[in-house]
Amino acid sequence: MQGGTKGASEIFTVNVVTGNEALLALIDVLNGLDAPYMVVGSYSSNFYGIPRSTKDADLVFQFDSRSLAEIEKRLPAGLSFDQQSTFEMVTATRKEVIIIEDSDFQIELFHLSSDEFDQTRFQHREKVSFVNGLSAWMPRMEDVVVQKLRWAKGGGRSKDFDDVVSILSVQKEVNFPYISGWCEKHGTLEVLAKARAEAGV
Repeated sequence: MQGGTKGASEIFTVNVVTGNEALLALIDVLNGLDAPYMVVGSYSSNFYGIPRSTKDADLVFQFDSRSLAEIEKRLPAGLSFDQQSTFEMVTATRKEVIIIEDSDFQIELFHLSSDEFDQTRFQHREKVSFVNGLSAWMPRMEDVVVQKLRWAKGGGRSKDFDDVVSILSVQKEVNFPYISGWCEKHGTLEVLAKARAEAGV
């Protein structure tokens, strides 16, 4: 489902002050540049499941140096790039961090990796109506589940497992054969079975 997109001047007339506002401002910039990205992490599981609070936002982006420079030029006041790229420890994926002035909320832009699943979910991403008429690119629901299961096992983070249970509890039509195929490759079938049991599906 695709929603209409408003320009940055229509949505953000003052400095952004919250994490949500910062994320929406960045998405508006990316849409304006027709940049290849998708919203992942807790915002994607919140979209498909039962929302929970979070202190960061994650996106996957197909980077090149010119697009990064153009994004930085268009960021609204109060948002800035950390000058040093870092690596996510579980997958060793390079990421850029956007800092919000006077806030501990962070936005992390992960470089699209060569991982088979990372490539597949990026190719299958869909544009959805996100917030306040702003459209955003999002992984398909099943791909959010697959990735969250990887994190639940590889990172040992209970919140990722809880996010999967949340999604499965809410969604009525789930392509479990697709999910199970990737889980078999990732060694997460046992985690999927546990999540399904807790969700009662």
